[in-house]
Amino acid sequence: MHEETDLVATEEPLEVRIQTEEGEQPLLITMRTPGHDQELVRGWLHSEGFRPLGDLEMVVDPATPNVVVLRSAAVDELLSLARAGFTASACGVCGAGSVERLTLTAPPMHVQAGPLSARWLCSLPAVLEQAQPVYRATGGVHAAGLVSRQGTLLAAFEDVGRHNALDKLIGWTWASDQLPFGDHVLVVTSRAGFEIVQKAVTAGAQTLVSVGAPTSLAVETAVHFGMALVGFLKPNSLKVYAGADRIEP
Repeated sequence: MHEETDLVATEEPLEVRIQTEEGEQPLLITMRTPGHDQELVRGWLHSEGFRPLGDLEMVVDPATPNVVVLRSAAVDELLSLARAGFTASACGVCGAGSVERLTLTAPPMHVQAGPLSARWLCSLPAVLEQAQPVYRATGGVHAAGLVSRQGTLLAAFEDVGRHNALDKLIGWTWASDQLPFGDHVLVVTSRAGFEIVQKAVTAGAQTLVSVGAPTSLAVETAVHFGMALVGFLKPNSLKVYAGADRIEP
């Protein structure tokens, strides 16, 4: 036995509050890797169905860097999210609890591009890994990335929470006016549970590929919305759980 110095992923709480006439009201608490907090909050709001981004202001006091205060003319909509369900989970469990509610917030899916090569899809984890410095240093974070059909990694984010990594990606694309994802391919390093598929659907993803396993509700949701869902993505193999007609050998 010997002692050595090791790097570990940073995990800290983030509290999101709503500014009202009566004062600040709690909206969200999540454990996350600090950095890109505004993208994280925007992505979470988008996944929960909040759309008035234009007048949304995020205030961070340097004295309390783990607290974000939201100011918006649509304060009633923010308060309705707070009433719908207070999130306090390291894995970012969402308040939207059903496929029926998801149907109301998901954009229509119009698949026009041709099928994707299974061999090409198998190469995407290696593409995403190029943008995972924290994972290479610590092995303790997940990542979510968006890849064009030409193979360009458009953006990628890391976080200790797999849902947070995806929220950061969605928040970035929303703020840069690049939603919906459309025929770009969403790649995640985690398993594909319902919450991951839910967020992908609200972002308009046509194809979601994961290095991990999907869940039954994730598969049902992908089928319901016509999204291609691929799991167990490895350099030489994958499994297609939905949208098999859009994946070619």
